[in-house]
Amino acid sequence: MATSETSAGGGQPAARPDHLRVDVVSMAETLYSGDAAFVSVPGVEGSLGVYPGHTPLLTKVREGFVQVRQLDGGQTRVYVAGGFIEVMPHAVTVLADVAVRTEELDATRAREAASAASPLARELARPDYAAVHAELIDDISLRRLRRE
Repeated sequence: MATSETSAGGGQPAARPDHLRVDVVSMAETLYSGDAAFVSVPGVEGSLGVYPGHTPLLTKVREGFVQVRQLDGGQTRVYVAGGFIEVMPHAVTVLADVAVRTEELDATRAREAASAASPLARELARPDYAAVHAELIDDISLRRLRRE
């Protein structure tokens, strides 16, 4: 697909239907940012598998592993505890309360991350914090759209 093509809305580059743009971020750092063929996220209602073209949604993330299948077939796993996931047809953003790359993960760090997530999750459950978090997701989405 040529980079000069634009979407029907004009001005924005047309999305490639064969991949997802995936960002996994915590309050402290970006743990993964790149293109993927598939991503699996631990949602509060169960594991959520996302392929390109998925219906948009916003839901909470529970403790578990985000698994990213990259375009070259490689896999990346990131441990997350709490937060939100925003799914768009060609983009997935995971805003985790706590996140650790699996290569950095060991049993002690997993316990520490879960302990750190508990008080933060209680704070984010309050309506004021949830609204601020949702606004942050909207802002990140708008910035991403402007870059593309």
